[in-house]
Amino acid sequence: MTDDQQPDLFRERRGFFRIDDTVALSFQAVPPGSLAKKLERQEKGLESDFTIMSNLSVISQEMSGVLRKIEGVSPDIAHYLKSLDQKIDLLGKAFLTWTNEMADQPASAVNLSASGMAFNAPEPTEIGTLLELKILLPFFTGLILYAEVVACEKLPSEGEESGLYQTRVNFTHLRDRDRDVLIRHVLQRQSESLRKQRLEREDKSLR
Repeated sequence: MTDDQQPDLFRERRGFFRIDDTVALSFQAVPPGSLAKKLERQEKGLESDFTIMSNLSVISQEMSGVLRKIEGVSPDIAHYLKSLDQKIDLLGKAFLTWTNEMADQPASAVNLSASGMAFNAPEPTEIGTLLELKILLPFFTGLILYAEVVACEKLPSEGEESGLYQTRVNFTHLRDRDRDVLIRHVLQRQSESLRKQRLEREDKSLR
């Protein structure tokens, strides 16, 4: 294996890490024949104002290496650039809050990885159905993803209420930038969970 192949392989392995999380989520079936047009708009950056923060996040990540170099040479310029980045970030969050109803939508429990996710839905969805998913991660990071339903099982009912349907999907047509955003989010959540577990163990040991 060459050195150039190792980062891609590492990223692929990280893509299968799974976490239990809560995110704002909405989804709809993709009408037959409309996927190609949706993907074309997505590649042109015309998909939605909903993804503005994820696009800004990717740009900031791409700039981080250069910014570290600038910081080593001129800390004042680096500080100025970071401040500009924060101002743009605030404008992006405000824009999303004003223009998208999902900013105030309650979070849903999901099991998430960079290759797919599981969530509960009020209605069943046929296996093989292609879905358009809107996912709002923390810090107003919105993603529009396409996924195929691979399983849909009715959960046990409670009392007279009808059960929900656990729906599992695999992401398809996933852009590298969106996969990277998902991977960073999953790794951050894993790190937070491990830190919390460590603090709980330390707290018990002191009792």
